[in-house]
Amino acid sequence: MDIFVLLQLILISFGATSAMTWFSYVMSRNFRELYKEPVLLSSVLSELHFNISIQSKKNMGWLFHYIVGFFFVFAYHIIWAKDILPVSIFSGLLLGVISGVIGIISWMIIFKLTHYQPSINFTGYFAQLFFAHMIFAIVATLLYYVTLIIFLLTKAYITT
Repeated sequence: MDIFVLLQLILISFGATSAMTWFSYVMSRNFRELYKEPVLLSSVLSELHFNISIQSKKNMGWLFHYIVGFFFVFAYHIIWAKDILPVSIFSGLLLGVISGVIGIISWMIIFKLTHYQPSINFTGYFAQLFFAHMIFAIVATLLYYVTLIIFLLTKAYITT
């Protein structure tokens, strides 16, 4: 993987994770529920009784959230680069559905393993999480397409 691809994936994951997080924050406000993944992640860290400051737990929640976003985008990149799926809105929707299911199962496992039971409407949380992943995947697909064109043009001009 060259530096252009790594930079592309970092930019895409930042944009897609930010869009997903914005959606979760809007849903939290609209439904007056705690649907904020970074906040829930920092609460999970608190439940695990790590001997670090509250601010460090908050920072780690955000960092972990963006790292997971990068891994999702990296997986999408492999799927697209190996021509398993074309870079298209349809593949973005399909990846969003798959990512949504993975996200829901992951949070179920996290809540089960850590015994952390936030006082939230779990049905509402998982429904919003599913749609948040749809937004993530669509934004990632669009950004991938745009950055692919930009980086291909940039690389062509730099190497010639």
